[in-house]
Amino acid sequence: MYRLHIANKNYSSWSLRPWVLMRELDIPFEERLTPFETGSNGSPFRDFSPTGLVPCLVDGNSVIWESLGIVEYLAERYDGVWPEDAAARAWARCASAEMHAGFAELRQRCTMNCGIRAQLTEVPPSLQRDLTRLDELWSEGITRFGGPYLAGPEFTAVDAFYAPVAFRIQSYGLELDELAMAYTERLLQLSSMRQWYRDALREPWREPGHEAEVSEFATLLEDYRTRD
Repeated sequence: MYRLHIANKNYSSWSLRPWVLMRELDIPFEERLTPFETGSNGSPFRDFSPTGLVPCLVDGNSVIWESLGIVEYLAERYDGVWPEDAAARAWARCASAEMHAGFAELRQRCTMNCGIRAQLTEVPPSLQRDLTRLDELWSEGITRFGGPYLAGPEFTAVDAFYAPVAFRIQSYGLELDELAMAYTERLLQLSSMRQWYRDALREPWREPGHEAEVSEFATLLEDYRTRD
């Protein structure tokens, strides 16, 4: 059985991507969660990950790192990872790569923290450009391929790549257009996403670096996580 190494569900957007994809496609795996260490630069993960980062998938003697690498590894073994339609598949790969490498301002100002609700102190033009691009990209995919998911009727890897954005929208009260907000809610209501969220709220760990990232750009309104 595959072994998927992840970090804190509350914080680790990168871990969520392969996790939610494998859950939605019923690909069996064993979850191994290693919490972030205070002030860590990735050292807790060096025992199993060549980069010292998560996620990391272990399949026997094979170690696959980076979320895109994991997705492509799974796509060679399972149907449904990418859309069957060639045009939708090409679009989905491009959109996934854009998420993997882009949206820097969204990542910096709205770091994933599932258990909180916060209000941004400002929405600068750089962040608004990312939000506008999300509206544009999601509308294009859903409209072009018929929805309800980004590349057609089924949840695929491109939806998994944008799943962490749904938690960011929820946590920071971000405003997108009607179609994008409906898609956000669709992701949040997936059984796998609800399970991830429940697990995140129950985690006892608080990593100061990740917590500080919230306070740098936002005011904390609510914290639904388990109390220490």
